[in-house]
Amino acid sequence: MTRISRCLITSLAAAMLFATSWLIAPAAIAQSLPVNAFYGHFQGSGVAENSDSLYFGVTVRDLDVKIGAEGTGFYVEWTSVIRGGGDPNNPDIRRRTQRMDFTPAPELNVFNATGRDNPRTDGLAWAQIQDQTLSVHVMQITATGGYVIQTYNRTLEGTGMRLKFINVANGEPQREVDARLVKVGN
Repeated sequence: MTRISRCLITSLAAAMLFATSWLIAPAAIAQSLPVNAFYGHFQGSGVAENSDSLYFGVTVRDLDVKIGAEGTGFYVEWTSVIRGGGDPNNPDIRRRTQRMDFTPAPELNVFNATGRDNPRTDGLAWAQIQDQTLSVHVMQITATGGYVIQTYNRTLEGTGMRLKFINVANGEPQREVDARLVKVGN
């Protein structure tokens, strides 16, 4: 074996060892939180932006999130109070509440939404936990055959959580909400 071949093999082995340790190390160090770490009642507010926000401004949202045990799984209930549109001194106020129940899937840290099996009628939904983030994904097939995917990332931070909502339709981002919530109860 030539000196160049030995040098090449040694370099490749070192690169593979580095790449393998880089891929394995974070997984070994960071463990995802159990679902009960997310249990509680959280309240806060955030700002919603979309592609027209530059021209029409942003909307403020007040948020209320409850996460708790339900059967063999858990539930997530969230209420959004949307303030925007109409007279600036007296904006339109809309209130939306949703609730989803989840049961453990065979895969670790993955949960299936109960009663949400048809993406045409109810939306297909699931949840997953990665590190300190509980993500809920909801996919809906539209009447014209397109799709909408909504993702709610709830990351535990300090005394509360950060909520990042992303709405994508047919591959195009439509709206994002970035909010901070504090834990106000169990």
